[in-house]
Amino acid sequence: MRGVAVLHRLTEANGMLSLSGLERATGLARSTVDRIVATLARMGYVRLDGRDAILTPRVMELGNAYLAALRLPELLSAHADRLADELDESVSLAVADRDGIRFIHQATRRRAMSLSFRIGDLLPAERTAPGPLFATEWTEEEWQTWRERRTRDPRNTAYPTIPPPPNTTHATAGHDGVDEDGDEDGDEDGDEDRDFIRRTERAANENYALDDQLIEPGLVAVSVPVRDPRTARIACVANVVSHTSRHTAAHLRATLLPRLRTAVAAMEETLRQAPPPHPGPPPAGLATWTGASKQELGREFIESLARGLTVLTAFGEGRAELTLTDAAKATGLSRATTRRALITYEHLGLVTPAAHRAFTLTPQVLSLGFPPLSRTTLPRIATPHMTTLTAEIEETTSLATLTDAGDEIQYTAQATASHVMSVHITVGTRQPAASTSMGRALLTPSPYTLMDEELEQGVRTIAVPIHDRTGRVIAALNAAAHVARRTPEQCVDEILPALRSTAAHIETDLHTASRFTHVPLT
Repeated sequence: MRGVAVLHRLTEANGMLSLSGLERATGLARSTVDRIVATLARMGYVRLDGRDAILTPRVMELGNAYLAALRLPELLSAHADRLADELDESVSLAVADRDGIRFIHQATRRRAMSLSFRIGDLLPAERTAPGPLFATEWTEEEWQTWRERRTRDPRNTAYPTIPPPPNTTHATAGHDGVDEDGDEDGDEDGDEDRDFIRRTERAANENYALDDQLIEPGLVAVSVPVRDPRTARIACVANVVSHTSRHTAAHLRATLLPRLRTAVAAMEETLRQAPPPHPGPPPAGLATWTGASKQELGREFIESLARGLTVLTAFGEGRAELTLTDAAKATGLSRATTRRALITYEHLGLVTPAAHRAFTLTPQVLSLGFPPLSRTTLPRIATPHMTTLTAEIEETTSLATLTDAGDEIQYTAQATASHVMSVHITVGTRQPAASTSMGRALLTPSPYTLMDEELEQGVRTIAVPIHDRTGRVIAALNAAAHVARRTPEQCVDEILPALRSTAAHIETDLHTASRFTHVPLT
C-alpha cells in the first residue's frame, strides 16, 4: 500500500518529485521512502537523478496490462484515429471508473491550442460529455457514492488534471445564453448536481451527450456510447473535443455528431466480429528475480512490494480474468503471496472480483504512472540512457532520425562528453544521410556503421540502429570521438558493445511506451 502511494504521488507530480517531497506528500518516514524508491528503481519503474525520483517508461507495463486485458484500445483505436483525421479534431475513448471517467485512447491534433487529456487521466463524470452516458447505467448505490463525493468535494479538488468548476449560473449554457435544449439561459439556481441528473436523463433518451464548457471556458465536446454487442451495455464512450473558436456545442451536435455516430457503428461492428483473444506467454521468472534482488540488495529491497506489483503484470490479453491459482502460476509466486497481493489491491481498488472466484484489473491501474508518460517522446526516452552511456565510454553520443525526404538526418538528442576537445552538434541540426554513420545505419540493414573522418576531418563515429515494436528502423544512436583517442578497432571493441546495450535499453522502453500510445520521434 505504501509503494502504491508513492507511485500515486509521483504520478500526480507529473512524473518527478524529490525524495523529501515524497516524504511530505505521503506522510511516510524518509527511510521508508528511500527503501520504496530503491525497490522501484530496481524494478526499472523509477530512476534517481540526484535527489529526484523520476518515473520511467517501464512503469507503463502496469497500465499496459490493464489495456491489453481490456482489448478496447487494440480493437477500436484505428477507428478513433481515422475519425480524428476526418474531422481534424481530437478524438478520445473513455471508460467508466467509479463515478468518474478515465481515458484509454487519444488521437490528438497538433495545434498550439491542445485540447486532449492524457491516457489514464481521471475526470469527474459531471464535468464531461461521457459522464452522463455512463451514469445512465449507474445503480442507486453508485448514485449515492457520487452524491457523497459531491458533498465531500464540490470543487473537485481530488481531480488535479482539471481546473475548479467555473462560477456560472448555468453550467451547460454557451456564450449565446442558450443551453443545449435551445432554451433560454437562467436555470433557477444553477445547481450543478441537478444539472448533471438532467443531462443524464437526456443522454438516456438521445444516446449522446454534450460538454459545453463544463471543464473550462472554451472547451466543447460531444460523446456517443460504444456498446458491447454481447450485453448491450456501454463498453466505452467515443468523444470528439474542440474549442469554441472552431465549433460551438450546438454546431458540434449538428455537424460532427452524425459522423461520430457512423464511426461508433463501425466500432460496434468491430467488437461484434472480434475473434477471441490470443494470450501470449505470461511473465516468467518473476519470483526468482525478486528473490535474487532481495539477496543482492538486502533490506533496501522490499520484496513484498516487488512481488505485489508483478501480480498486476500477470493480467493481459487473453488473461482478463485470473483466479488466485492462475495468477500464482503466471508469476511463479506462492498462493499465499499472490492472495495477499490480490486482497491488498482489491482494497485499493486496483482489482475487483469477477465470476468463478476470479479477479480482473480496474481502470485505476492506469493511475500508477501512466498519464505523465503517455505523451513521452523518443528523445525523452533515450536521453537518460545516452547520459549513462556517455559517462561510461567518455565520448559524445547522439540520436538522430531521417527527415521526411529521407536524404538527411536530424539530430534529436545528445549527451556531450566533458573533454576540452569534444564533438558537439546542436539538436535540430541536419546533415546528409549518406555522409554520416547514423544516416547509413538508418538507410542500410547493417547492424552497425563505422565512419572514419568522412564527414569531418579528425572525427570518427560508430552508429547502431534503433527499432520500433515492429522491427522497423526508426532512429540511430552513435558515439563520436577524435581519431587521436580511438582507433577504428577500439571503436568496435570498446564502444560498440556499450552502444548496442544502450540501444537495447532504449528499445525496451520505447516498446513498452508505444504499446498503446503514440511516441513521436522528435
